[in-house]
Amino acid sequence: MATMTISLPDPMKEWIEAQISKGEYASTSDYVRDLVRRDRSRRDQELTIEDLRQIVLESRSSGAGKQSLDGIFENAERLARARGVVRD
Repeated sequence: MATMTISLPDPMKEWIEAQISKGEYASTSDYVRDLVRRDRSRRDQELTIEDLRQIVLESRSSGAGKQSLDGIFENAERLARARGVVRD
């Protein structure tokens, strides 16, 4: 396993140490490895410009939808709440 030395501002260092003392992580290395894993996973799930272009092309060719604008907003809000993006 390789070793890497990084510099952090004191508040970040204290945050990591607090997570370790709570038992969330075994060590600073464990914390950093988890951050890297999460970042890799998030990036693997991101849509590319080509993905977005394909979605737009497919939606345009499918014709007008049957759902009302209010229904679209209600569904969007429901999904956002379910994903934790919007809170009451």
